[in-house]
This record gives sequence, C-alpha cells and structure tokens, in this order.
Amino acid sequence: MHEFVRPVAALSVVCLAAAIAIAFAGDALAQANQAPPNQTAPAPQQQSTVKPVKQMALTDKQIEGVLAAQKDMEEKLPDNPTPDKIIAQLDGVARKNGFANYDEYTNVVGNISIVLAGFDPATKKYVGSDAVIKAQIAQVKADKEMSPSDKKEALAELNDALKAPVPPIENKGNIDLVAKYYDKLADALADEQQ
Repeated sequence: MHEFVRPVAALSVVCLAAAIAIAFAGDALAQANQAPPNQTAPAPQQQSTVKPVKQMALTDKQIEGVLAAQKDMEEKLPDNPTPDKIIAQLDGVARKNGFANYDEYTNVVGNISIVLAGFDPATKKYVGSDAVIKAQIAQVKADKEMSPSDKKEALAELNDALKAPVPPIENKGNIDLVAKYYDKLADALADEQQ
C-alpha cells in the first residue's frame, strides 16, 4: 500500500466516522422498510437530515464506553430486521455501555470524530483538520507511483474535504482526552468503516 493511502484513509475514516455512526441507524431503518420480493414498496418517506453534532466536554467514561461498544455496534443486524428491532438493538448496546440511548452514543462519537480529524496520523499530535488535509494533498501530489486517475480521485476527495471543514472544537480539553486514547480510537473507528 502506498504511504499516502494510509493517511488519506485515516482521515477519511475519522472525518466520516460521526456521519456514518449517525447515518447507520437511518440506513438500517431504510433496509428494514424495504418490501420483500413480489410486494409493493412502502411509500417514500421524507429524506431525513443529519443533525449537526452537539459539542460537549468528553469524559474518560464516555470514550471508554465508545470503545467497549464497538464490537456490539458492528454486529450484523438480525434476520428480517424491523425499525423497532434495530432501534431497540442499538439503544440496548448504547445503554449496556453507559449511554442513555443510541442518540447520546452517536453524539459522543461525533465529538470524538471532530477532534480526531485534526490529528496528524504520523505524529499523533493535534494540528487541526485543515493542516492534516493540506499535508495529505501534498503527499498525493508528490507521489510518483500513483496512477493519474487514482491521483485525480484522491485530490478531488481531499479538496472536497478541505471545502467542508470540521467545525472548530468548542471544548479544548477534548483534544488532550482524545490524544490519551488516540490509538484505540483510531483503530476502533477505522474498524467501524470496514
């Protein structure tokens, strides 16, 4: 794997972790609402919008809860899932790991992801998401082994990420807390993507 792919993949994982965690419930509900073969599909519902992450001061207990919940959150959905089963399953996993419900869990993941997006994966130091993306753009541009089409695609994705920056961190203490758990969080949230 080229050296640029790991940082690009790490940033993509981190930046999208919150969106995917939040969207997971919506995707699962959509899957549950699909009509079985030879039946009429349900009427289309209004498209839901993803709520922005409500920033909060994170605690060790919340981060440890996210780390503990990852395996259960990644398990496959039950056969013939229904919206009620999915919501109950996700809420149950969240409660088992110290959260009031799945919404609280996804908000904590979102807060972690905002901070992780600003960590340089090479140094594991917080530098801000713009600096991380700009460094990755420079790596991609300098890569002589990358095919032109792959380079074009990677640069387009990185430039799009630069245009939609992560919101500023309101609780600066979250940076030190996420740094304390950086390796475990990066691995856990990367696993969530696979």
